[in-house]
Amino acid sequence: MAEFPALAHVAVTVTDLGKSRPWYQQLFGADPVLDEDTGAFHHVVWLLGGTLFGIHQHPSPSSSEQFDELRPGLDHVAFGCGNRAELEQWKERLDSMGVANGGVVDAPYGSGLSFRDPDNIALEFFAPPG
Repeated sequence: MAEFPALAHVAVTVTDLGKSRPWYQQLFGADPVLDEDTGAFHHVVWLLGGTLFGIHQHPSPSSSEQFDELRPGLDHVAFGCGNRAELEQWKERLDSMGVANGGVVDAPYGSGLSFRDPDNIALEFFAPPG
């Protein structure tokens, strides 16, 4: 059997594409590669390195509650950075966007910079130790 495959894409559900699309577009500094209403849901997708990241809005959501990583399901999505210096640059960018964040936090297994999207979805920039 081949090695376990790399992550191809991540999609998160948002409440308002009109609010989330420009937020993610500013965060990523890029236009989406796909913006399509399928009928069952509307999705907007960016290509980040070799991974697709999408936001979905459903016409009939099952809940209006904000994201909570303490419920079963997704905990957070982390974007890989090469080193801690890159995390500092991302902190400056988040600050310039007015995005609240937890600052760079160091741990033995690496360093992280946590923040949240407009729907409170937990996101992180992460760099390996060293």
